[in-house]
Amino acid sequence: MAGAGGCRHASHRCSSRAFTRSMGSPDIAFDRLALTMKLSPLPPLNSLIAFEAAARHQSFTLAAEELHVTQGAISRQVRLLEEYLGKPLFTRANRSIRLTAAGQLYVQSIRGALGDIALATDDLRSWKGSQQITLATSSAMASLWLLPKIAKFQREHEDIELRIVALEQLRDLTRVEWDIALYYCRTPPSGMLAHTLFHEEVFPVCSPAYVEKHGPLESPEVLSRCTLLSLEEADQDWLSWKQWFAQVGVEAPTPRRRLNINSYSMLVQAAVMDQGVALGWSQLVDDYLMRGLLVRPMPTVLRTQARFSLLESSEAPSRRTSVRVFREWLLETIPKEVGDLGLA
Repeated sequence: MAGAGGCRHASHRCSSRAFTRSMGSPDIAFDRLALTMKLSPLPPLNSLIAFEAAARHQSFTLAAEELHVTQGAISRQVRLLEEYLGKPLFTRANRSIRLTAAGQLYVQSIRGALGDIALATDDLRSWKGSQQITLATSSAMASLWLLPKIAKFQREHEDIELRIVALEQLRDLTRVEWDIALYYCRTPPSGMLAHTLFHEEVFPVCSPAYVEKHGPLESPEVLSRCTLLSLEEADQDWLSWKQWFAQVGVEAPTPRRRLNINSYSMLVQAAVMDQGVALGWSQLVDDYLMRGLLVRPMPTVLRTQARFSLLESSEAPSRRTSVRVFREWLLETIPKEVGDLGLA
């Protein structure tokens, strides 16, 4: 995996790190914990569970019903714990029980520990381990391109669990752990292996209703009478309108107005809702074009040197079967889709 940082069990790791800091190195921490347990052996787990349930319900009967055992079994386990501790945990009178001061103190101490054990056990039982793949991509790529496609992969590979992390820029990859990254890039970052999925094609798009109201829009020059939907603070991986006009060889016109949005997914939705003309990236807006929610009002298209790539760490490429399966599936699937759309 590349990077270092957050994952699903970050809270458990943070607790572990805090514990380790307080105890010293991991080996020293474990040695001290083992020494503590050796000097003060732990009581039977069944007794702790029975006591906690009885304390919570203030009733041996209700505790027995919860744990699906007899009332006598609960009573025996509590007695064993009291003998072990050398202190009464309940006062018993007239078929009722009440926690002693020692019992109140003890149940507060063990309740959190039992909860931690239950959570750790549940996490471990549901952990996919080597069968989980972490995919990093931008929020736009995730929502407009990746999510519609992975349903097919998940149907074919039910044993593999996908985890998607949305990171807007390539440099953010250093902040998290990931297996495969999916990004537009002109030059693959150093230390990464890049598999090209498709080349970048960028063209104006808008809703059919917008063309009817402001059209015809047959060339870039006429966009001066339109509202241009612009991606605010676009980084180097996203073309601006100014860059697009320059690269298609047209002097950038002064638009009627601009609507600036800092999310490409929101930008596309604004175009669908008749708010103006946006730059559309092939693959990202193809579904909207096929459904007729967006149209290409002019034939002008910019084909850049950028590529949408599958990235992996060259320093530590994953050899896990699950990652290899997903990589091969994506590399096989995408060329077929690009060919079907006439973009190859």
